[in-house]
Amino acid sequence: MIDAMPRPRPPHLSREITRHGRAVWYVRIGKPRIRIRIRAEFGTPEFDAEYQAAISGAKHLQKKPTAGSPGTLAWLIARYRETSAWAELSTATRRQRDNIFQQILESAGDQPLSKITRSTIIAGRERRAQKHLSKRVTFSTPCAGCSAGRSTLAW
Repeated sequence: MIDAMPRPRPPHLSREITRHGRAVWYVRIGKPRIRIRIRAEFGTPEFDAEYQAAISGAKHLQKKPTAGSPGTLAWLIARYRETSAWAELSTATRRQRDNIFQQILESAGDQPLSKITRSTIIAGRERRAQKHLSKRVTFSTPCAGCSAGRSTLAW
């Protein structure tokens, strides 16, 4: 019977319901009662790490997107490679685009799509065109890869 009792919450932790009906967790500390949101799911090791960082006064840990995280450029390119448009390309074209995508992923694979604008793509195209690739190929490749995700891009 004692095992069925809920465990008390850690100090300074509060749970609130958003206007969308989702539960969110906050740590309230200090005199002005600063509220720090905990983004990880309750009970996970990530939650404990964020809670401890908030209690200790460390800057709020914000998870940096990894290259394969949804909403990043690497994620969009991976989704493009799953489309029928990619499958219909010849082997030589796919190899050529893979080489271009590899360069793009090395420089900006972990960037969120919200940070990528038309001017960012043009600047990357110009930077690569000065090396050894033609402007036509380097411009058409990002456009082909982004056509699937154009609704998520800010242009």
